[in-house]
Amino acid sequence: MYGRQQQGRYYGGTGDPYSRSGRGAGTSRFKLMLIIGLGMALFQAVKYFGSSQVNPVTGESQRIQWSTEEEIQLGLSSAPGMAQQHGGLHPDQRAQQMIDEVGRRLINTPTGDLSDYPYDFHLLADANTVNAFALPGGQCFITYALFERLQNEDQLAGVMGHEIGHVIERHGAERMAKSGFIQGLIQSVMIGSGGSQSMAQIASVIGNYTNMKYGRDQELESDKWGVRMMIEAGYDPNQLIGVMDILEEASGGSRVPEFQSSHPSPENRREKIRETIEQYRK
Repeated sequence: MYGRQQQGRYYGGTGDPYSRSGRGAGTSRFKLMLIIGLGMALFQAVKYFGSSQVNPVTGESQRIQWSTEEEIQLGLSSAPGMAQQHGGLHPDQRAQQMIDEVGRRLINTPTGDLSDYPYDFHLLADANTVNAFALPGGQCFITYALFERLQNEDQLAGVMGHEIGHVIERHGAERMAKSGFIQGLIQSVMIGSGGSQSMAQIASVIGNYTNMKYGRDQELESDKWGVRMMIEAGYDPNQLIGVMDILEEASGGSRVPEFQSSHPSPENRREKIRETIEQYRK
């Protein structure tokens, strides 16, 4: 203890949490941190909700903080590092040529022509991770682990059309802006609560669930673009349903409730794909 004892009683100094001065200092500090935290949260909200742009293809207003030119540069600068994380580019030039040809066929459709992004398609050497993804600005990737499981060119077109859909929708830039907003709010909560770990954990959980729901919507939107370009390019859009079967099998049967997943359930995606095929074939 840091106080002094006299006649069996304890008298705390300024550092004693039970003293009046200690309580006053603690309350003042809490109020100050709360004001700072609220100020930071307000700044993050103004920054996020005030930075909207109209997507030139979809016509939708999106909360994005970068121009399309900045997206392209971001994708180009990030592509080498992203490839390195997956073992670099695959050396099979015939497979790479096939991916390039399918990609060009998709973007040379009426729907693909709506987008001005300079698309590049990359086959990654990763033989373990079954995945495909796109960076902002047109950099599209597929791992060899997924590529070798595909049964035909139409399924490859479904995968690449889906990734092109992410680029058209500007999902990458949209998610980065939202992620930055949520991280800023989490930091504001931590400061405003005086560094309370429990409050930070609660804020983090809420942020993660918000992003998950957002991700599922994006996946379904990209499936629609994939189906649309497949039909226009002369591919069989039903083969995209076959890709869902491959992804489900690759997951080893592990299932989590859809609200806890960043992707829609395979059953939900199959149903939505069938609905989209009907819509665009009418």
